[in-house]
Amino acid sequence: MRILVFNAGSSSLKLGVFDQHGADTVQVFKGAFERFRDGGCLARFEAGARRETGPAPHADLAAAIAAVPDVLADWGIAGLDAVGHRIAHGGAEFTQPARLDEATLARIELLTPLAPLHNPANLEAVRVARNVWPDLPQVGVFDTAFHLTNPPRVTTYAVPEAWRAAGLRRYGFHGTSHKYVAQRAAEALGRPLGDLRLISVHLGNGASACAINLGRSLDSSMGLTPLEGLVMGTRSGDVDPGAFGYLHRQLGLTIEAIEDGLNHDSGLKGLTGSADMRDVEDRAAAGDAAAQLAINLYAYRVRKYIGAYAAAMGGVDAVIFTGGIGENSASMRRRICDGFDFMGLRLDHDRNMAVDLADHAAPQIQAYGSRVAVIVTETAEQLQIAREVAAQLRRPVGVPRPLPVAVSGRHVHLCAASLKALFGDGYELTVDKPLRQPGNWAAKERVTLVGPKGRIEHIAILGPLRKATQIEVSRTDSFALGIDVPVRDSGQLEGTPVIRIEGPAGQIDTDGLIVAARHIHINPTDALAMGLEDGQEVQVRIGEGDRALTFGRTLVRVQPTAFTEMHIDTDEANAAGIGPGCEGQVVDLSAHPVLAG
Repeated sequence: MRILVFNAGSSSLKLGVFDQHGADTVQVFKGAFERFRDGGCLARFEAGARRETGPAPHADLAAAIAAVPDVLADWGIAGLDAVGHRIAHGGAEFTQPARLDEATLARIELLTPLAPLHNPANLEAVRVARNVWPDLPQVGVFDTAFHLTNPPRVTTYAVPEAWRAAGLRRYGFHGTSHKYVAQRAAEALGRPLGDLRLISVHLGNGASACAINLGRSLDSSMGLTPLEGLVMGTRSGDVDPGAFGYLHRQLGLTIEAIEDGLNHDSGLKGLTGSADMRDVEDRAAAGDAAAQLAINLYAYRVRKYIGAYAAAMGGVDAVIFTGGIGENSASMRRRICDGFDFMGLRLDHDRNMAVDLADHAAPQIQAYGSRVAVIVTETAEQLQIAREVAAQLRRPVGVPRPLPVAVSGRHVHLCAASLKALFGDGYELTVDKPLRQPGNWAAKERVTLVGPKGRIEHIAILGPLRKATQIEVSRTDSFALGIDVPVRDSGQLEGTPVIRIEGPAGQIDTDGLIVAARHIHINPTDALAMGLEDGQEVQVRIGEGDRALTFGRTLVRVQPTAFTEMHIDTDEANAAGIGPGCEGQVVDLSAHPVLAG
């Protein structure tokens, strides 16, 4: 499959052509149109060993896109199968790539107030491309989608409910970049992404940090807009929101003027007059006090977020540097990483100074013996977009059918050592009744969970025994126990809280306490019929009328002998008014918004 990818900005257009075959995605053409002014622009193209740079007679974004077919023909690039587009803001609605028809574009248009600097250019590129290539599928990949796994405690601002109802929440950006470099880091470390705690640091003219916990975005430094968080080229990053009222009273500035200043005249530019870190570093070395302050402030803000994210995840396996500054400034990497010896992170001077990123390399630059890896790699957002477009277009099309929904109450899965400690040496659980998942059953025995706030008695035990003890409770149960319990897929127990379990013969303190992420058990026959794949995340609509909800981020588990059904916990069931015998339906992600979850 050959995919043309566009990344459109207000003053530039980047593009690439990628051949996608199975797991391999290869870029065959790279281009850019930049600095639109005076009826022309600067064009840069490369393919293989051929490279060309020079002026082009294209006055704006639309003219540049319209010229792309002739450019590709000149470079011998033909046979396009699809066009992919980077879309900056997909709100809470777009959890994965979407076909860009008129209805979808209208929904994206409604999100423009959340990304007034980015979405208009993205949408203009889509509409022009649909006219230029009317017979090709156009697919949007959303910067915000990767961060929609952030929990409510991360995404919620502590503001009046009416403001939150109007859409005021944290979203996060650079998601395509963070997703790509996380996957690349996992490859470099030779470990599954789902086993790692990573902090991705994207440092360019725009800058953000992202905590990636066991393969999912947990938190991002950017918020409602790409303005929050780290110091950037022209953007301020974190400021006290009281600044708006103060500047209005003291300087008579309007909201529009303050927003413009924070976006275009702040950051490195506001501190030094230059938005280019290379200029700032040169001036600092020559003794410029303003440049020296800017560098110290910039590094401090990144270091603070890394420390915060390490605490949020309960540790970190690797820190990843990407973006123009992250990839090229050895001194900035050093400034950021110095002082992290206490958490086992130490740089190696020679490795840091000799970074080579050719051929998508991801060198490790930590000192030998460092417990935390430090990786540098180029971001490849267009490559990631091409991969996601191909996956979206190749996804099997199934026929919707009712999906049984089971409400999973609190329960424990015990390992042999835990069973012995709780019930005595040689004890065997008594099977009470089989469960619908083949080979699984509920035992007659019960245990008690004990937390710092309270106790929950008569907890069911499910068999058979497992290699590790796992305790599954609802979010409400976690408050009754007084413990902050993470949402995890079954089996992802590293870094989970410790809970006391009491049995008739003794007690244990064990980790493994989770709120189980909603999921679908499905056998291969049903999966094929419904167009579902193992590991896919889907939306499921449950309930009718005013209580109907669409649950997003529902993991599909294809298992040879599975009884097909969705599992949710009691809190989720209560939210949708779900009782026994309820059914749901997997919905088209490009046609339905996420209303819950």
